[in-house]
Amino acid sequence: MSLIRNLPFEWLVGLRYTRAGKRSGRNSFISFISLISMAGIGLGVAALIVVLSVMNGFQKEVTDRMLSVLAHIEIFDARGAMPDWHAAAAEARKNPEVIGAAPFAETQGMLVRDDVLRPAIIRGVLPEQEPNVSDVAKQTKRGSFNALQPGSYNIVLGIELARALRVNLGEKVTLALAQGQPTPAGVLPRLRSFTVVGIFEAGHNEFDSALAFVHLTDAEKLLRMDAPAGLRLRLSDMHRAPQVAQDLKASMSGDLIMRDWSKLNANWFAAVQTEKRMMFIILTLIIAVAAFNLVSTLVMTVTEKQADIAILRTLGASPRSIMKIFMIQGALVGILGTAIGVAGGVLVALNIDVIVPFIEHLLGVQFLSKDIYYISSVPSDLRWPDVFKIGGVAVVLAFVATLYPSWWAARVKPAEALRYE
Repeated sequence: MSLIRNLPFEWLVGLRYTRAGKRSGRNSFISFISLISMAGIGLGVAALIVVLSVMNGFQKEVTDRMLSVLAHIEIFDARGAMPDWHAAAAEARKNPEVIGAAPFAETQGMLVRDDVLRPAIIRGVLPEQEPNVSDVAKQTKRGSFNALQPGSYNIVLGIELARALRVNLGEKVTLALAQGQPTPAGVLPRLRSFTVVGIFEAGHNEFDSALAFVHLTDAEKLLRMDAPAGLRLRLSDMHRAPQVAQDLKASMSGDLIMRDWSKLNANWFAAVQTEKRMMFIILTLIIAVAAFNLVSTLVMTVTEKQADIAILRTLGASPRSIMKIFMIQGALVGILGTAIGVAGGVLVALNIDVIVPFIEHLLGVQFLSKDIYYISSVPSDLRWPDVFKIGGVAVVLAFVATLYPSWWAARVKPAEALRYE
């Protein structure tokens, strides 16, 4: 209490105007109209935090599923093949960020089963090395990834690709490669029959419907290569992939081409960032509407308090002090509303895995069908920089909303205000 008494009189009056209405019979915590303004700001802040957290959660979920199949960095030899991939892998592992390396060869082809044709990416790998850079072996739901043996011409298909081809374990599919072979009848595509020994599910439709794995030796024979096309690397921190790729290019010997995962999916990540920016702008309008409500609150307060303003002016208060009183009142409402919104938004974002199932059980609905989205729960990834940014925007908008009413209050003329009192 002693601290409050030592505040400048502008703070004391501003706090009093915030706490009680003109006709209040007793000191209430806040007037009804200020409560509405505060609730509007809090609701907007909480909604923005929750929505951005859910969008971040979906982005993280999709990224993790993509990188369960993709490598963080791919290294290619400019000569078209990497005969001494063991030495290259040893050089790459000297970088402390690299935790795994594996050779690969990749091509595009057409998989044929009876009258069904499906385009696919055929990736040749070493089954014993592939777990170092991807989780495909763990994601193999049927059959075994280790059944890929050199010279066996076995194949592991994505679950959607296998479903489209209507093929099961032990059945045959035919791979047609675009690189043709000359015959007396002309150039014909190269054909090779493969036996399905596994079906994997990455949870990402792009890979489940268009990716197949064969043994690296079989892929080299199909592509008429004497060595792998390159190396795939896994890092301890995937977000440092662009920087690590530059470091590896400078430290490794040979004419190498580096490609990190962010470049492979640049369009998708750019689209997600654009959606997040637009969502931020749209939901910030909710806070702006609440700020306009704060303007009307302060205008009504100034109208009701004109006699008080006139008395303060006659007692020696300057227009600047009058302006400061109402700026303090509006800023307090904005700060309290922002604090309530941040607390509520963070609480919901951190417990959305409990709240959403409760709502689904209560209403008897399922927001995300696993058959469609491959995700049965709503993900959330709360990022504190987003929280601070949202809180800062809300406080700034609330402060800006106080400028006009405060300026209007400072222009009140004492004689005219007291004429009819």
